[in-house]
Amino acid sequence: MEAVPAQREARAREGAARSGPVRDLRGPAVHGPQRLRFAAGDIVVVSGLPGGGKSTLIKRAAAEGGSVDSQDARERWERRMPASLPYAVYRPLVRVAHYWGLWRVLRSGASVVVHDCGTQSWVRGLLAAAARRRGRALHLLFLDSSPEEALSGQAARGRRVSAYAFARHRGAVGRLLREAEAGRPPAGCASATLLDRRSAAAVTRIAFRG
Repeated sequence: MEAVPAQREARAREGAARSGPVRDLRGPAVHGPQRLRFAAGDIVVVSGLPGGGKSTLIKRAAAEGGSVDSQDARERWERRMPASLPYAVYRPLVRVAHYWGLWRVLRSGASVVVHDCGTQSWVRGLLAAAARRRGRALHLLFLDSSPEEALSGQAARGRRVSAYAFARHRGAVGRLLREAEAGRPPAGCASATLLDRRSAAAVTRIAFRG
């Protein structure tokens, strides 16, 4: 039986998500895939500007395997701490909790989606090494949001990063984006998928299959 148009469109979207080392799903003419598929045991790292929608995408779509979101670690610690206590005071504890959770998931061998702002290339290096040890691959999902969109997202969640930190993030994610747009996934990554806010909103599942 021939597939109905909606089914054909869905298959085309999923096929586009699987093809090529760099997949550009940005732009008004591009229909974002409902699912992004990777091999079982692979590691997916989600990068982009703070406030650009990384945590929203992970919470909505990363139902399979495991997910490690630094934002979750921060929110858990914020609930424990007095509201008057500056985040900078307990930031080291948040980072330890985040990387401890990441290490536990990586050691399990499970598929995992990891939150990364893009400023710490050494983290991607460790993730790439972990993927190689398990005989699997590391993939980048890059959320290409404008600075204005990212600042709006920070305002919506009631938490802004400093101007200095935001400038560092812009520089780091800009380098990642230029590499990907030149057809080169970042070092250690087997593939890169570029999403804008519209196509990211269309992703309902990050799926891992054997």
